[in-house]
Parts: sequence; C-alpha cells; structure tokens
Amino acid sequence: MPSLADKLKSLGVKTANTLETKPKPESHAIDSVIAGSFIPTPRGEAFVTEQIYGSDYFHGGISPYSHFPLSVVSQWAKNPRIEQIPISKYAFLDTETSGLSGGTGTYAFLIGAARFIEGKFTLKQFFLRDPAEEPAMLEALIEFLAPCEGLVTFNGKAFDAPLLATRYKMHHIPVPFEGYAHIDLLPLARRLWRDRLASRTLKYLEEHVMGFTRTSEEVPGYEIPWMYFDYLRTGDARPLGGVFYHNAMDMVAMAALLGHVSEILADPYDGRVEHGLDFIALGKLFEDLGHWDEAARLFERGLELGLDESDFGVAVKRISILQKKRGDVERAVELWQAAAKQGHVYAHIELAKYYEHNKRDIKSALKWAKSARVHAEKADLPAYMRNHWLNEIDHRIKRLNRKAGL
Repeated sequence: MPSLADKLKSLGVKTANTLETKPKPESHAIDSVIAGSFIPTPRGEAFVTEQIYGSDYFHGGISPYSHFPLSVVSQWAKNPRIEQIPISKYAFLDTETSGLSGGTGTYAFLIGAARFIEGKFTLKQFFLRDPAEEPAMLEALIEFLAPCEGLVTFNGKAFDAPLLATRYKMHHIPVPFEGYAHIDLLPLARRLWRDRLASRTLKYLEEHVMGFTRTSEEVPGYEIPWMYFDYLRTGDARPLGGVFYHNAMDMVAMAALLGHVSEILADPYDGRVEHGLDFIALGKLFEDLGHWDEAARLFERGLELGLDESDFGVAVKRISILQKKRGDVERAVELWQAAAKQGHVYAHIELAKYYEHNKRDIKSALKWAKSARVHAEKADLPAYMRNHWLNEIDHRIKRLNRKAGL
C-alpha cells in the first residue's frame, strides 16, 4: 500500500522532508474558514480551534453532562483506576487521518481532544496545515492533555491511541497519554446493543440511542482522507468545514454516550432503558461480572417488556442457568415467590422445579405447576410465548402426576 508520502508526491505536494509547500491562497487558508488561533510550541506554531458546549446543550435527547458513575464501567474494563479518576481528569480523544492502515505512513491531520474544564465541556481541535508541522501539532496536544490521567475513545485502543503513539515516537517526543486509564466505548457498545441494533458505529448509536441526527455539514468518513489530500494539493480549506464538524460531533457524542452508559449501568430502572433486549444485554453483562441477583432482576424485566420468539427462548434459558449458578437456594426461592406474586410464569415453574427436585415434595410441585398454567393462560402474552410456557408446563404436570401415582 502506498505511503502518505507517495500519495502526496503523486498529487504534486511536497512533504516534510523538503519543507517546500505550495503557496496557499490566503483567502482559502484554514484560519479564514475555521475560527482558530496559532499557538507557539517548542517545535513551531500549531493551529488550534476551541468550542465550549454549555450545560444546556443536548446531543439529541442526552446531555454530555452527567454524574458519570463509573463503578460498573470500571469493573467491566477490569481496571479499578477508572472509577477513581474524576471526569475532569479524562480526555475525550478522536482523530481524522490520512488513511485507515494505522502504519507509519498514516498521519492524524486533525485531532479532537475535549475535557471538562471548570465544569464546562471544552473541545479543542488540532489541525495539521502541512505535514512539516506535525511535531508542533503533537506538542500542542501535550499541553492540553497534561492535567489528565485517563482517555475516553471510540475504538481508540485499536486505532487512535496506537496511531498517535507511533507519531510521537517517530518525532522522538514522549507519548503524553502513556499509562493513562483508557475507556474504549466501542466494545462496551457492542456488549449493550449488538442484539438489538443493526450497527454499533458511533453515528448509528447517535441516531438510535441518543436520537440525534447530524446536519448537512456532516461528511462521510471514507471521504475525509481525500478531502485532506485535496486541501494539501490546492490550499483550499473551504471543504474542510465538514471535517471539523464531523470530528466535533464525534467528540460530543462520546461524552454523551459515556454519560448515558454509565448511568444506565448504575441504575437500569430509572426509565432510560426501554427495550426488552437492552435489559437482557445488561443482565448478561452483570452476570459476567458476578452480580447474579442483579442479573436475574434484569432478565426478569426484559421478559416483562416482551421479546421476539428467538430472543425469548435465549432469555429463559439464560435466567434458568443463572438461578442454578446463584447457589443460594433459599434466597432464590424468596425471589421466585416474590416474582410469582406478581404473576411471572417463569417463577411458578422454578418453584415447581424446586419442590420437585430439592424438597421431593410432589404435591407442592404440582400446585406450583398448575398455578403456572393458570397464569400462562390468563397472561397477556404473544401466542408463541404462551405456547412455550404451556408446552413446558403440561409436560411437567404430566410427569408429576406419574410420580404422584395419579
């Protein structure tokens, strides 16, 4: 694959090795298109823009301002530092690059970095006017990241962070985020929404989780490298406005997504979660973390909200396995009895199993199996769900009758 230098050479653009670049028309220079400033660094000047999103800003239906309760995120990431670091010490980071290979020939020509400064979500964008200015851009980013101890990215562990680390090392500049705690939202989003949503891209999550649609300024990600090459060739920065917008929206979306995810993990029952499959996904996550009582409750809520046939079967199987894992049978019985009073069919069945296998009390087992059938017949359930329960219950009643000699 041709390197960036080769691509630039084919386009007639000089590279950092020569320091000779085409004169750029002043009327179309980046500072005439994007409001920003040139800041001095030990390696030259860097072009930087700044935007502040106030507490009244909402990204769709979700604010980037949150309490950010990161305890469960920290457990999921297996990094206790994550919940110990205040949100003001996290930097949200995203790059726009000259390609997707991530090798030494790939530049990050626009770096978005944001953090909460004095309680305000402050976004800075560091732009590479010319490849020769890369050391200056990287130095400017260092100053912004200096107070931080953690990173928040979307697929940043696999792409953004390694790419930037490579660029820093190539210029013999210390990597400013080395050793930071790192929250990568992409794998977490996959855990939470892979069963319900067709895609887990950040833009898709914006539309289907946050309720946000980007404006006509948005440009497709696959066009961005070529837009930068065109800028280097012509010196016309006007088309890059959409790239800055794309990057800014990614940054704000990450803050809103982290706030939303951390809060639904802290309290899944406050009304933010509306879909049965989302409760099942949360149940799976809590089960993996060893929070079995909470997982059982989440599975129950998912079943209450209704699932399609295939997902319903998976959820029923999952909750049955979980109940066996929990081991504390007496506590499980209490929970089943409470759920049975609320009319949950599965709870009547679990109690029938308990009295048959644990207590060897066939009479009580039959009582719970029959009450399960009554509730299944009366419940407002889809036909496939009712048939599932009735088939299982009738099979169980038939077997119990044989055991009882009836």
